[in-house]
Amino acid sequence: MSQAMRVDSAEFEALRLRTHEFLSDVPLHDIWRLRLLGGGPGHTVRDMVTMFVDAESTGVNPVSRALFALRRMMGRAFGWDRETPNARTLSYVNRVTTEDRARSLEAPGSKRGFWTVVYTFEREALGEVINRTVHAFLLFALEPAADGYILYWAVYVKPVSRFTPFYMALIDPFRRLIIYPTLIRRLEEVWRREWEG
Repeated sequence: MSQAMRVDSAEFEALRLRTHEFLSDVPLHDIWRLRLLGGGPGHTVRDMVTMFVDAESTGVNPVSRALFALRRMMGRAFGWDRETPNARTLSYVNRVTTEDRARSLEAPGSKRGFWTVVYTFEREALGEVINRTVHAFLLFALEPAADGYILYWAVYVKPVSRFTPFYMALIDPFRRLIIYPTLIRRLEEVWRREWEG
């Protein structure tokens, strides 16, 4: 049984994370918390991001695959996924400090899955997606716990046009009821197989 759940912002904002300052001008849209049992010491958030990318590419069920296919088809038809002309100027990679770059385990601006890496610290990783529907950020934060780890997965969304709120309202039920639970279950399955015990 999944130990994942959506959590309120107060719990998340109590964590000591760079993102609270870094994304202070971007609305926090969604937060999930996953309990990952066992695993032993030494895991970093980069391990979790790698597992998430694997879950996204290999673990979707037929309903999720159909939704992804529909979204890709609509994206092509309406040009939603084309990079905006000013995407590089808008990118928060431009806000990464020299200190952030020195701490990051991956080069800011490199590609990871469907997003661009902003930074990847030992316990915190921030990715960015900019297209014609949203300027979105995925934040993964890994906290050690007595019985394993707690992984926080947060989504921030900055509007790029008047269409953004309508787009998010349209996709939110599918994200929260189908897509995210599917990805979370897959990530938990991989964790249990590889690390739990």
